[in-house]
Amino acid sequence: MRKNIKLTAGIATAAALALGLSACGTSSDPSSSKDTAGAADKPLVVAASPTPHADILNYVKDNLAEKAGLKLEVKEFTDYVLPNTATQSGQVDANFFQHKPYLDDFNQKNKTTIVPVANVHLEPLGLYSKSLKSVKDIKAGQTIAVPNDTTNGGRALQLLAENGLITIKPGVGTNAKLSDITDKKGLEFKELEAATVPRALNEVDAAVINGNYAIEAKLSPAKDALVLEKAEGNPYANFLAVKEGNEKDARVQKLAELLNSPEVKKYIEDTYKGSVIPAFGAVAK
Repeated sequence: MRKNIKLTAGIATAAALALGLSACGTSSDPSSSKDTAGAADKPLVVAASPTPHADILNYVKDNLAEKAGLKLEVKEFTDYVLPNTATQSGQVDANFFQHKPYLDDFNQKNKTTIVPVANVHLEPLGLYSKSLKSVKDIKAGQTIAVPNDTTNGGRALQLLAENGLITIKPGVGTNAKLSDITDKKGLEFKELEAATVPRALNEVDAAVINGNYAIEAKLSPAKDALVLEKAEGNPYANFLAVKEGNEKDARVQKLAELLNSPEVKKYIEDTYKGSVIPAFGAVAK
């Protein structure tokens, strides 16, 4: 993992504490008494997962931002909680790591007010194995690891169901939980935090892994996945997000424009070769 600007324990604690106190008066709070007119001259601090999010942001920082008059600072986070709490509390100005179903669930559970600004890319979820060569090799009695967060867990079960490995209740879709499985077909399941699933590949027969974590683990979703999500009609585009009220920040709008540029589209296509797919063209609804 590249040594970019890392979130220290102190900042993490401050972010969590600030959220718990429903922070007010921070520089990112529209109701703050501070003058925000000079914000355009300050660096835009963006929290991001290391790969591919921080990689894409650093491409923008190194190749596009200066010419566009944008000062960009990237902070890498290795989990799916702190980027949102830090954005809510004002520790960072924006984040880039998540899709809309995850954000909706997070906002509801944590009373946060994070909103999407612009779609950037899609990371197809995939089923991987160290020992099996085909999805047909998965048999009763074997164990599959899946993410334990609500949205990615349901997304994983949907992928398994679409490929005939399990049967789930009609209509639950990507909201499916283990309790919604009506036929496990003899399989066992191990729920793990999404970031740790790749490390469990040696301990289970197969694992459903998020695209960014697969890439970090030196897996190629396009080549190594036994099965992979389809891109068509997929609601899981990853986007730039901010605390509600900061969508019109000129720096945020400039970054959104750069992230949706032809240069970034080419960078994604050339770098990830189908493992990460551009998802330009619309603000997430």
